[in-house]
Amino acid sequence: MQTIPVTVEDPINKRILSVSEDKVQGFVRQPLEFIAAESGVDLDTVIERIRAMLEAGTIRRVRQTLIATSLAPGALVAWNVPEDKLNDAFEYMFRDDPFSGHVVIRSTDKETPGSQYRLWTTLKVPVGYSMDKHCKVLMEKTGALKYELLPAKKLFALGVGHVRRREISPGDRTEEPARVLDTDVIPLTDHEWQVIESLKREFEPHELTPDLWKARAEEAGVEFEEFCRVAADLNARQVVGRFSTFLEHVKKLKGGEVVTRYNALFHWAVPKGKEMEAGMEVGRHMCMTHAYWREAGPDFNNVNVMGVSHGLDKQLVLNHKAAIDAHLEEIGIPVSYTAVFWGGRSEIKPSEISPLAYVAWCKDNGIDPATMRE
Repeated sequence: MQTIPVTVEDPINKRILSVSEDKVQGFVRQPLEFIAAESGVDLDTVIERIRAMLEAGTIRRVRQTLIATSLAPGALVAWNVPEDKLNDAFEYMFRDDPFSGHVVIRSTDKETPGSQYRLWTTLKVPVGYSMDKHCKVLMEKTGALKYELLPAKKLFALGVGHVRRREISPGDRTEEPARVLDTDVIPLTDHEWQVIESLKREFEPHELTPDLWKARAEEAGVEFEEFCRVAADLNARQVVGRFSTFLEHVKKLKGGEVVTRYNALFHWAVPKGKEMEAGMEVGRHMCMTHAYWREAGPDFNNVNVMGVSHGLDKQLVLNHKAAIDAHLEEIGIPVSYTAVFWGGRSEIKPSEISPLAYVAWCKDNGIDPATMRE
């Protein structure tokens, strides 16, 4: 029996992943057909390969993403945790707090403002609840000394594409500045939430079929055309992200492969009033997977533009950043301070945003949900 290749380096898989990681933007009725058309790989092979890579763990999840900043208040959170409690705090955030998403231990190459903040997480809480109060609970649970909430004011780049980004050179950027995404929360009806719950659920290998949304419409209890109408409307309102096959970032795959070795969080401090322009220029560089305007405050030397880039070679990641620094200087945006925070141990999971789940979590932890309101 012929074995189906499941490595990232397999030529056919590489063609598929170069599209499926971050090119299927918004809600697409037949996303697997889109991947087939864009990659030049026939549909049956696309389905066979994605199923096999998912079963093998090369792909860690397949799902329709949402732009969660449109659905719930969120922030990047930097945690100052005593070194002897750091790993336990990491485990708690990953395993016991469903509202923390990315959980990363970071370090710097030298002592720099903010380098005492080793644990970094993303956080979402349902509308009406307080991120600050939630963080205070997490402080008690983990022994953290301090935290900094860093909500995004604007988003400028949202797309992973690790396989595709291996081929780019420092300084490669789009012709136009990055598109700006707002972070305003969009209120939804119960009917829209009903569709979203089925829309965003991860796909099991057997669910990957040409008409995969038909089964999800049945699950949601709505007609297929109504399901698609709601999804398309949410897409137009910037609630829906991309349909994506997510690869492991730093973890070794079963065959010993790693998709990336280095995960860098870049910091820039630009003059007040230049945050939007700087973010759009940073976000147009193809090495960036994320870029945002965040106000970090004095502990971080008042940086206000941040971004994430990944790579297999540390020097190449630094060369990408140097090219961005040079570009900002060339176009007249002064940078008064910059830093790099390197990612080490990391786990990634979608943040829970359901109000019902939040009430349940509070009760499980002996907390009156009413006390966690804004």
